[in-house]
Amino acid sequence: MAQLRHISPGSAFKVGLVLYALLGVFIGLLVACFSMIAGSLGNMAGTAGAGIPSMRLMGFGMGFGAIIFFPIFYGIIGGVFAALGAVIYNVVAGWVGGLEVDIS
Repeated sequence: MAQLRHISPGSAFKVGLVLYALLGVFIGLLVACFSMIAGSLGNMAGTAGAGIPSMRLMGFGMGFGAIIFFPIFYGIIGGVFAALGAVIYNVVAGWVGGLEVDIS
């Protein structure tokens, strides 16, 4: 059995950044689709939605904004917390030993 005693926080940051950025792309696409649908429903409201010009912009602005914003936001937050998790793991592994892993 091999023992994992140390995880580089920089390496964990890179992996967390890419992993959560990909998750952010997926969530951004979902939010974009839902906001575009909501924006088009606001246009169908007739006179009830005529007094709200922001309903039309909700579909366009939040749609493209979500595709750009979510991957960046999720990537940075995911990277920071992955690096923090690596630091905490390294401290705890120093106290009790690392994870035992069977590598074939």
